[in-house]
Amino acid sequence: MRLSVLAAAALAASSSLSAQDLAAAVPVAGDWHYATASDGSEATFATSGGNVQLWVHCTRATRRVSLARPSSAAAPFLNVWSSSAQRNLPSAFNPTNGRLSADLGSYDSLLDGLANSRGRVAVGISGQTPLVMPAWPELARIVEDCRS
Repeated sequence: MRLSVLAAAALAASSSLSAQDLAAAVPVAGDWHYATASDGSEATFATSGGNVQLWVHCTRATRRVSLARPSSAAAPFLNVWSSSAQRNLPSAFNPTNGRLSADLGSYDSLLDGLANSRGRVAVGISGQTPLVMPAWPELARIVEDCRS
């Protein structure tokens, strides 16, 4: 039991985002887009080439916000960083749509950190370079949608 706890702690530490590196990182070129959805609302971040790299979806009925990145395989965590908050979220892989996702309650403080981040936010998959994006109002809009 003790060994499995230590192994889990080592895995979490090795997959966390470096706050110092991300605070100075230049966001990737791209745009945020907001849209209503049949069950709530969604913001997507697409690179300048038009490839969606992050989905932030509010399901109003359950007041849950999901964050999803494209992925070809499962990973234990989705690493989320903002200027004021950071967390490794347990993730689930959906092979049907090729996304790795994590869910949060709409009042989770990490969402406040994303909505109010100064300049950039980052979402990474364990063992990969994180996607650093500009922090635009679309993130705050999704959070507000799920809270209203």
